[in-house]
Amino acid sequence: MPQDAELTHRMRLALEAHAGISEKRMMGGTCFFLNGNMLSGARRDKDGVRRFMFRVGKDREAAALAKPEARPVIHGTRKLGGFILVVDEDCPDAKLRNWLSLCLAHAAALPPKS
Repeated sequence: MPQDAELTHRMRLALEAHAGISEKRMMGGTCFFLNGNMLSGARRDKDGVRRFMFRVGKDREAAALAKPEARPVIHGTRKLGGFILVVDEDCPDAKLRNWLSLCLAHAAALPPKS
């Protein structure tokens, strides 16, 4: 799955005011971390669809999936609990920041990783 520079840039801009953010190329895209805990990702799939991935946590997953733009993350045949996919066109900047606030709250509650 190819990297998507525009989506990655949007994610960087949305997270730039937060301390402790890092990024790493993985899972076919670029993933973002808070103090070593995964927050989110940005990628373009083989079919050309551009998606954001958000780690909202298992306790927020049901509420997140109730939103019309949200889909579960399926890796192979397995659903990844606590992870949500949102297509780029369904995620304008205001929604991106809202999704990231859920991710930041989840990651901030976890112990830092080195």
